[in-house]
Amino acid sequence: MPGESVSLFCNLSNEQRAAVRIAIVANPHPADVAALPGLVWVQSLWAGVEQLVASLPVDGPPIVRMIDPEMSRTMAEAVLAWTYYLQRDMPAYVRQQRERVWNQIAYKKPSSITVGILGLGSLGAAAALRLNEAGFNVAGWSRSKKTLANVHTFSGNDGLIDMLHLSDIVVCLVPLTSQTRGLLNAERLHAMKPRAALINFARGPVVVTDDLLAALDSGHLSHAVLDVFDTEPLPPDSRFWHHPGVSVLPHISAPTDFDTAAMVIAGNIAQFRLTGKVPGSVDTARGY
Repeated sequence: MPGESVSLFCNLSNEQRAAVRIAIVANPHPADVAALPGLVWVQSLWAGVEQLVASLPVDGPPIVRMIDPEMSRTMAEAVLAWTYYLQRDMPAYVRQQRERVWNQIAYKKPSSITVGILGLGSLGAAAALRLNEAGFNVAGWSRSKKTLANVHTFSGNDGLIDMLHLSDIVVCLVPLTSQTRGLLNAERLHAMKPRAALINFARGPVVVTDDLLAALDSGHLSHAVLDVFDTEPLPPDSRFWHHPGVSVLPHISAPTDFDTAAMVIAGNIAQFRLTGKVPGSVDTARGY
């Protein structure tokens, strides 16, 4: 980034802090952001910006979230991998191995399985494409109506229930907002097909923990692949660790790639210097 001055916040004098126009942040302390009175915009290193939106003033500088094609590719790869895991009944084979049981389970073709995606933003759209290419039937839900090629799309509250009824595997990719917190509660989990499975790669609070455990305990849901939780790292006493119907992942579905993220940020800043326009920013009222 020739011509740019890039410094760590902790190394800046008060005079230098007053001259800062762009802040590149992960999960900053709100006081540190407030100590940069000349900010024009804030660039997040993460795709999820719920912590930034909650901690920074509504009338503060615009927040630009990370939109990286590599992150979309990585997330789509993870969605496909764990969908295959469920399609091929891998949780059952894991249990059989522990019990030393030799039993071949009937194969289910991808074309016989419907995968429903909650959230059709850049990550959801990329995941839908990969699932389509692999031969799965794909449905998708978003808060407002969207159209994607080869995807049966739904929207609104009624549309959510319809999609849950339809799906054998539900993949959660919605941002965490006031509207999506607790989105998958007892009522909506019960609306899922009997013995359906859940993959949550969004944020932990989108799914109500106790309601999910109840749905698994009752046998209504067959399995849950969880990469995100209410508290991270997942506490040692969480039931998720040893529940036979849960696969626990340590928030690894789509890590930020340092090289490509740096290129995205450098491009955003270069465009801003050229045009004076802030890149597309978060709607703080919606939370994404």
